Amino acid sequence: MEMKTPLYECHVRAKGKLVPFAGYLLPVQYETGVIEEHMAVRTAAGLFDVSHMGEVTLTGNDALFNVQRLVTNDCSQMVDGQVKYSPMCNEEGGIVDDLLIYRKSRDSYLLVINAANRHKDVAWIKEHLTGEVDFEDISDQVAQLALQGPMAKSILGKITEEAQLPVKYYSFAEHLMIAGIDCLVSRTGYTGEDGYELYCHSQDAVKLWKVVMEAGEQLEAGLIPCGLGARDTLRLEAAMPLYGHEMDDTISPLETGLGFAVKLNKEDFIGKAAIIAKGKPTKVRVGLDITGRGIARENCPVYYKEELIGRTTSGTHCPYLGRPVAMALLDCKYSEASTQVEVEVRGRRISAQIVDLPFYKRSR
Repeated sequence: MEMKTPLYECHVRAKGKLVPFAGYLLPVQYETGVIEEHMAVRTAAGLFDVSHMGEVTLTGNDALFNVQRLVTNDCSQMVDGQVKYSPMCNEEGGIVDDLLIYRKSRDSYLLVINAANRHKDVAWIKEHLTGEVDFEDISDQVAQLALQGPMAKSILGKITEEAQLPVKYYSFAEHLMIAGIDCLVSRTGYTGEDGYELYCHSQDAVKLWKVVMEAGEQLEAGLIPCGLGARDTLRLEAAMPLYGHEMDDTISPLETGLGFAVKLNKEDFIGKAAIIAKGKPTKVRVGLDITGRGIARENCPVYYKEELIGRTTSGTHCPYLGRPVAMALLDCKYSEASTQVEVEVRGRRISAQIVDLPFYKRSR
């Protein structure tokens, strides 16, 4: 039976359409619909319940050593209050999960993991810990809200000290008080827009949700609640990979365009030898503009003339761009931008063109 986040009743009252996702009942959309929710985030602000995400902590003298072994990115030079993105690989160089690392101090780290992988990740991390380190899965104690969009800062500035908000992208402030609620606030997100992710104790989630929504209403900031549907169209439009689509236990981070977060010159990490042994990737993640009539979803065959060169990993019609796009893992030989290909959708081939990623990038 699916679990409920602390905000379940808020979604019911807001007439959210609840669906099972990663073991939870979550709103896929509200009465406004996916398109309006997507556009609100691009032009104003949207508030998401992402309390289904997992949170674990590593603390102790060997916390950093273990983080370094677990993830492909180099966390040795992180400073307190910094966030870093990284894949976490298996011994074969495939991706166990992608996650965020929050450095609280040299011997204290918060790892934020994907909800669908929570129990797998917890078991994997515990199995590979060594030395003087304490591990705790705090997922059930933590609620997480994502406030995304160009009005996010103004909204938060109304209910907390704006000067205390994290300034740099991928940084965070701990113990930030919002309406009396102790929060960790990071300048991060999964939409391609500026915004924040707010962590609080699960028992404070309803109050925090209401306070943020009321601040948006008072500012007439265009803030609306948003569901899983808009979260997916937004991340796809911004070409952000999703576990189970653009990556899995068999796909290397180099193949799916995450080489920027793989530091082969750092000390050993799980999967490093396998990634090196594989050499230069033979397939790569690319963007596709669908130029024919139709929408390509995941797992559609992609052809160059009569040769099968790969498959799509995600696809949809993007509301802000106003056109259908897809991401695909393709043979490197056919991955150049402007290459004309065909995508098979329900037994019919439609034309497409390879384009550089991301499809959408916000102006700063």
